[in-house]
Amino acid sequence: MSDGAVPDEPRSPPSSQKDAGLRKLTPYWYPYTTMAKERWLGREILEIVSTEFRDRSMEYYRYALESGVTTINGKVAKPNTVVRNGDRIENVVHRHEPPVTSTPVKIVLHDKKRDFLVVDKPGSIPVHASGRYYRHSLVEILRNEFGLPKIYTINRLDRLTSGLMIIPLNADLARSLSGEFVNGLIRKEYIARCKGEFPAEETICEEPLLTVDRQMGLNIVHPEGKPAKTIFNRLHYDSTTNTSVLHCRPMTGRSHQIRVHLQYLGHPIANDPVYSEERIWGANLGKGGVDVIPCEHRAAPAPPAHLLSDNSPEALNLKPSDDTDSPLSLTSEEESNARAKLLPRETGHDIGMGSPVPLSSETVEIITKLRHMKDEDEDWSRWRDVVFRAKASLTPKDIPRAPLPPQNKRKKGGPCLPQTPLPEDMSLAPQLTQGEALARLSQMEAPSPAVDTVTGTLYCSECYLPLHPDPKPERLYIFLHALRYTTSLGCFETDIPEWAAEGWKWDQA
Repeated sequence: MSDGAVPDEPRSPPSSQKDAGLRKLTPYWYPYTTMAKERWLGREILEIVSTEFRDRSMEYYRYALESGVTTINGKVAKPNTVVRNGDRIENVVHRHEPPVTSTPVKIVLHDKKRDFLVVDKPGSIPVHASGRYYRHSLVEILRNEFGLPKIYTINRLDRLTSGLMIIPLNADLARSLSGEFVNGLIRKEYIARCKGEFPAEETICEEPLLTVDRQMGLNIVHPEGKPAKTIFNRLHYDSTTNTSVLHCRPMTGRSHQIRVHLQYLGHPIANDPVYSEERIWGANLGKGGVDVIPCEHRAAPAPPAHLLSDNSPEALNLKPSDDTDSPLSLTSEEESNARAKLLPRETGHDIGMGSPVPLSSETVEIITKLRHMKDEDEDWSRWRDVVFRAKASLTPKDIPRAPLPPQNKRKKGGPCLPQTPLPEDMSLAPQLTQGEALARLSQMEAPSPAVDTVTGTLYCSECYLPLHPDPKPERLYIFLHALRYTTSLGCFETDIPEWAAEGWKWDQA
């Protein structure tokens, strides 16, 4: 370890819990803001939300919007509000962050003189806040538990991938190292365990890669994709598990590059829940790629037989709303007429909306199956949504409200406190800073779950989210690990993961 390089010990956040190999957080209300993205322009906010996010039912997203928890430029947005260029969108959500592994983030090196970190990231933890993850992201863990306020991530590992990351702590070094990554000057070495007996000789895959579904993060080999090159060398083969351990050298840095290239070669990562799943790809597991002939056909999503219903929370415009006691009932003639328009998610046409190329029927079927499998893994919570139990508007609790800052002093994206006038009796109360407010959110006690008396479904009493069992810790990572990076700063590496050792016994029960 060089001068000024010292190991850092994490501080456990008061809101986290560790249980049976999992790290869990108490649900909390969270204010967030973002600027309108180009793909949102000219579209109604309900259509945007329901196609960008799939964690909750269509019924819930409409209910949340009608409750006024979303504002555009400081004004409450309704489901049919159209998003325009330059709009600033603020939203308050009740975050139920998924559990992640209890394996701690390890600081391999903290070089204080040159101002950078070398980190060993466990699988299951995303690098940046995204989707349902915020405090369980690497960036937030480093900020909150290691006391590192300025972090510049210049490369990104997949959430399920473990291993080494180099993280500058100042902007100048970040720009310099980013240039090394972009120009291919950094030697990256990974280790993987794949299915089958991989060829003993060196194998090079140079198939172009394309992201075709942003929600699922699905990538395929496609002639319109970006150039990609990976060099594979077999380290050893295990006949007991019929798996091979490989040394992998990605010469480019495409999303899911090693995973998709191994799948294309017929040897997907052995425990990859996406690219090594027969229920999605069929018996050949995507070997040789998929067809790319465009197809316009789509089918409306459907739940399993036991959840079929004429009153599905996933269908807004296919059924009337006769419950006059529910806040979900539409009251104006304009809103009632909107029921005649089916939203993309209701017809299946949200598949491919974010793809840069038209999708083939095979790709559409793969995305549909992938979504179906995710729903099944989450106990069909979208289809079991009990938001119809709500008899009042969604009400975020314990979130300090403050007016929006002047337009020329606003920051793009990130946490935000939505604009809502303060009650008169609070006008003299001490005003929390944004950081203090966010710190309080995740320390609040979780509400006791409620029970739907008809179905027995356990759900959150604050946001009506159906609760489902925790995942098994062994399903939170894949056999892919960033082992070694060689840069202008030096050569850095982590320990070889346990699953890569010869003779390792894989319990597949």
